Amino acid sequence: MEQGRANPRICRRCLIRDMAGQEEYFRSLRDYIDNLDQDIKVSPAVYEARLDLCRDCEMLLQGMCRKCGCYVELRAIVAKNACPDRKWQAEIEEI
Repeated sequence: MEQGRANPRICRRCLIRDMAGQEEYFRSLRDYIDNLDQDIKVSPAVYEARLDLCRDCEMLLQGMCRKCGCYVELRAIVAKNACPDRKWQAEIEEI
């Protein structure tokens, strides 16, 4: 190990957008989310409320849900999706 260089830490309760060094990856995820059809997305307020619940969840690890393996930022934006741990529900039923 190089002197003066700290070991990278695993962020257990971070979303991808909050992790240092993930800017390029998050940009790709953000572009994907931005290009989803508006008809399938929740409002920005609902999205942030869902992400707040995910940030406080013990199942969050490096932006992923350990219960289902999804990236929570992607799962939370889609209205028909629900939290696998039942912390938030789907806004619309899947047809």
